[in-house]
Amino acid sequence: MTRSDAPERLAVLPSAAVSTYLTNGVRAGQEKLPQVAILRASTAIPDDSARWDTAPVRELLDEAMYRFAPSRAGADAWLAPRLHATLRMTRSEAARPELWNFLALAVAPDYVLWRHLAAGESSDDTARRVSTPRFSGPHYTQAFARLWWAAEMFRDGHDYRPVEIACGNQDMINTALRLDAIDHKPTALAMARVLKGLADARATRLGDRVNALCTAVNAAGSTLMYDVIAPHDAPDHDALARWIEEAEAAPAVPWDRLPDGPEDGTARRSSLDLLTLMFERFSSAAPLRDRDRVRPSES
Repeated sequence: MTRSDAPERLAVLPSAAVSTYLTNGVRAGQEKLPQVAILRASTAIPDDSARWDTAPVRELLDEAMYRFAPSRAGADAWLAPRLHATLRMTRSEAARPELWNFLALAVAPDYVLWRHLAAGESSDDTARRVSTPRFSGPHYTQAFARLWWAAEMFRDGHDYRPVEIACGNQDMINTALRLDAIDHKPTALAMARVLKGLADARATRLGDRVNALCTAVNAAGSTLMYDVIAPHDAPDHDALARWIEEAEAAPAVPWDRLPDGPEDGTARRSSLDLLTLMFERFSSAAPLRDRDRVRPSES
């Protein structure tokens, strides 16, 4: 798939139709997807605004594959904020898996394979394959939905810097997105702050520490009401709507600096500071995974 091969407009592809196309050969990168059949199974988005054009997304993905060829996981932190600022949507629109199905199967299956197909040979001599949920799956796993939602959850209003921090650590993006707690903005931002502190201090076993932090935050969230002890103002929906409408005339997102997100409100500093202190204590006290007890299949 190249920019010239991709359909010009995003559409929606039902999840029920996806499994037909995701053969073992496709997921191993050995077979091509049936592009004509996929387009026939898809439905156009009844909105002619420029935000559904595929060219800007395709250009971003091509640049990510060029920039991060030596270290594919490194593309997440670069791509997440730029994908979010390019695909300007409401949360309701982004919650449609059919949109992400179409992006993964019709617009950029090559990116899904590039980013998620493991290198090297498998232990049983069969071809390595990308798991189906990377093409069509929950928002915390699907190749593009996970990036868009990480940017949505970790941005502080227009500021995407916390997104770079969170998406720069695979344990954070893989684990935190599954937590209901990060729907509370100060909680998500405080977790990114703690992660940055650990990284700046060159903490050992950073991945284990991030997972321990996520577990502790989630467990405490069942008894502590973060939104009560750390209030957060409701987002400015009108500002978000204006930002989305501005997509019609917005230039392409910059590649060498962060784009600007919607000015729909930032987290209260008092709430963010309180939770940061609390999560730092969680992090220092949380037990790390006992690697001696890791099952052979996990090693």
